[in-house]
Amino acid sequence: MKLYTYYRSSSSFRVRIALNVKGIEYDPVFVHLFKGEQGGQAHLARNPQGLIPVLDDDGTVITQSSAIIEYLEETRPTPPLLPTGAVSRAQVRAMVNLVACDIQPLNNLKVLKHLGGPMGHSKEEIDDWYRHWINLNFAALENLVAEHGKGYCFGDVVTMADLFFIPQIWNARRFDTDLSAYPNLVKVEEALYKLPAFDRAKPENQPDAE
Repeated sequence: MKLYTYYRSSSSFRVRIALNVKGIEYDPVFVHLFKGEQGGQAHLARNPQGLIPVLDDDGTVITQSSAIIEYLEETRPTPPLLPTGAVSRAQVRAMVNLVACDIQPLNNLKVLKHLGGPMGHSKEEIDDWYRHWINLNFAALENLVAEHGKGYCFGDVVTMADLFFIPQIWNARRFDTDLSAYPNLVKVEEALYKLPAFDRAKPENQPDAE
């Protein structure tokens, strides 16, 4: 199994955690986003969107982090990353989508580069944009974790919600976001980083980290 990844990609970060949690050995293949390697012919042949991560499971190529993690859940179901019961699974997926649909796409590298390039915004304005979407959605996630969490985002075992949350709070700290309004999220962060699967997946612990 190969994972095309970049150390600071939050989408790749999610998949690294999933692979670690499930104990799946993989070979990382590094795609340097700031050097534009994702736009090269070789990578576009893997993913026409020119995005990472890309998972190559013995010739089966999967793109998009949510699809990759769902694929891993279906093909390597132990340990599970979704709880039992339709309602609980839907609630976990709602937390996942809060990050995957309402934070990360607005704050990814393509958007930030466009804001600073063609649109001419300053670094300060871009950072404010980033923190705005973090705060708007972390306020909601804080309430969801208060309602459903028992140590982690949902319940007392690791779920997909945790995999999506951790890269986002890592980025929130990178952009100097004030997290004092989110005590439940900070507690979950602290608990998850005690798990080797999460600690090993951190951007700073990757071989391509700069």
